[in-house]
Order: sequence, then structure tokens, then C-alpha cells
Amino acid sequence: MVHALLIEDEQRIAELIKKGLEEQGLSVTIAYDGAIGKKLAIGNDYDIIITDIVLPKINGIDLCKEIRLHKPSIPIIMLTALGTTDDKVEGFDAGADDYLVKPFDLRELHARIRVLL
Repeated sequence: MVHALLIEDEQRIAELIKKGLEEQGLSVTIAYDGAIGKKLAIGNDYDIIITDIVLPKINGIDLCKEIRLHKPSIPIIMLTALGTTDDKVEGFDAGADDYLVKPFDLRELHARIRVLL
């Protein structure tokens, strides 16, 4: 079973994503801020990490850089409302493997997860 870490501060969105991914057979752990996300990402083994950029305590850009220092090969998808080209480039430069702009379709998220795994 694929185990994903979802770092998303909006509880409603996090629960919807979790439900959708679990329906596709994934196991999902949620962190509601960047500090908890960092602790979980570094201290546990996940197959993939999905993170927002605008997060309390540690933003998704800095979080991605921190995770890359400790776990350089784990796939990371940024899932965010920030959709300019500059935002995307910053995300990729921070170490993201993929970047999906909200609103999004869960089928597309799942397809991108399958590609990265």
C-alpha cells in the first residue's frame, strides 16, 4: 500500500483529498502545518509527500528544501493556489517533483502520484 503524507492547513480540503486518495487505495497521514509536516516527513517513511505552499509555521518552499536535505529521493508534489509561472519555478527550484494548482481534479492528482511512483 502506498503511504502518502499530506501537508495542508485547510482541514476541509485536507479531509477531501484524504478521502479521495483513500478511495484509490492509498493510506494518507495529514499534517496541518509545516512544522508538524517536517517532523513527520523526516521521522517516518512515506512513499510520497503532497504539500501546500502557504502553511503556518514553515511554508511549503522551505519545507520542501528541508525534506530534500534529509530524504533527497522522496517524490514531492506541491498542491497550491499559487499558480503563476514564478510560483511554479520557485517550487521546482525548492525540489518539488510536480506542481498542481488548486482547484484541481482528484483524478489528476492520483495520476500524477502514479507517475511519480
